[in-house]
Amino acid sequence: MGGSAVVNSVVKPSFYTDPSKSTLLKVFYLAWPALILQFLHLIINLWDRFIAGRFLLGDSSSHLSIQTAQTTGQYFSWLISSYSVLVTVGSTALIARFVGAGDFKSASKVVHQSLLLAFLFGLLASILAIIFVPFILSLIGLQGVAAQEAYGFLFNIFILLPFQMVEAAGIACLVGAGNTFTGLLVLGFVTLLNIPLSFILATGFLGIVHLGFPGIALGTSLSHFAGSILVMCLLLRGSSSLQWNLKEKLDVELIRRLLRVSLPAGVDSLSIGFGQFVFLAIINRLGEASGGAHGIALGWEALGYLSGAAFGTAATALVGLNLGAGLPKEASRCAWTAYGLGAVFMSIMGGVFFFFAESMFLVFCPDPSQGEIVRIGAPVLRLIAFAMPFLASCIIMTSALRGAGDTRVPVLFTWIGFFLLRIPVALLFARNPAEDIFMPELAWGLLGAWLAMFVDLFARGILLLYRFGSGRWKSVKV
Repeated sequence: MGGSAVVNSVVKPSFYTDPSKSTLLKVFYLAWPALILQFLHLIINLWDRFIAGRFLLGDSSSHLSIQTAQTTGQYFSWLISSYSVLVTVGSTALIARFVGAGDFKSASKVVHQSLLLAFLFGLLASILAIIFVPFILSLIGLQGVAAQEAYGFLFNIFILLPFQMVEAAGIACLVGAGNTFTGLLVLGFVTLLNIPLSFILATGFLGIVHLGFPGIALGTSLSHFAGSILVMCLLLRGSSSLQWNLKEKLDVELIRRLLRVSLPAGVDSLSIGFGQFVFLAIINRLGEASGGAHGIALGWEALGYLSGAAFGTAATALVGLNLGAGLPKEASRCAWTAYGLGAVFMSIMGGVFFFFAESMFLVFCPDPSQGEIVRIGAPVLRLIAFAMPFLASCIIMTSALRGAGDTRVPVLFTWIGFFLLRIPVALLFARNPAEDIFMPELAWGLLGAWLAMFVDLFARGILLLYRFGSGRWKSVKV
């Protein structure tokens, strides 16, 4: 399609590198499809939890076990997203540099390398996960029915993981070309397929096979498989200055450049994933009610997190495109605008959490027997409302730095936040007040764990704002 290709159906790539154009519009054109896309992710996650909470009460000896298993599945989903960064960040950053410089041929070559790496990385993770997940579940304290349900759920996720990785890589390539609209269409298709498919497979509706809780995951995996086929077809046809050529040869130099950006970002994301599992193990010691409340609170907190991810997507693309065009000042202006908008949007979400926390829990816990989950969970949702501006920095500033290829220093910030702050603070405060004899006045249960999360987000948010403000990312080569 060449350099005249239209992005987001109305905007050409050159629009994003034109200093005379409104920065607000640049961010808006990239962020709004990404925002809807992120909320489609949320709809899938919330729908899956809704099915488990409303329709599978009789499928297990303990409903709390399903809630705990689903929380664990949610953490593994984050781990998958973190793992996909090994390909997606480098793909977006490298393609953005090429498109910003007008080198559409090289940008198209990156597509082939990206999809190939995504499938291979996905295949490796799929094999390792199926073998080692039972061991991991035991390490994080999951036992009995909860462990059985979790493994059945995760097996159906990992069996088709290579295709989910390809889907993510393909969308990341399009984002690098300044196109977030096509990714929205792909995930919209995935969501429309996932909603009925997960319900049918989990509940046996219409007399089709009744898989129970694992059926939710199989419906999600099959939907992402279909999404991967769709995104590959679009890239083969040609989209947003990118043309995937199946005859393209393996380019070791391009793969090296791609991984030079993606590997540190992957280490960063996987460090967060590892820290999250340590954090989850601490929470699981508090009992199944706390585990269930934690998962529901995370599901709602995603309203803020995914909003930030949308503006982060815009920041990644705009920074990369403008650096490719030799416009570092415009790249900086776009990133700060994305952060400002994202912080405001997420703070509004925080207000929703604070005032409607209990009602939001009742959506998933309508049964009186689940009242303990609501009692434990509502306060943590109110607490995290005050962390939204700092969470916005963690997401959007990290994304902006990744768009510039500055992916190494944020790893250090992650290690400080998680392993020097979150985990130690959680160990101190996330203890069961009814059972703790060591300083019981500091045993705050799940609220103590979320206080630790708040401290981590505050520290990392400030550090990332400082790093981006220093401007050192402007000289990074990709």
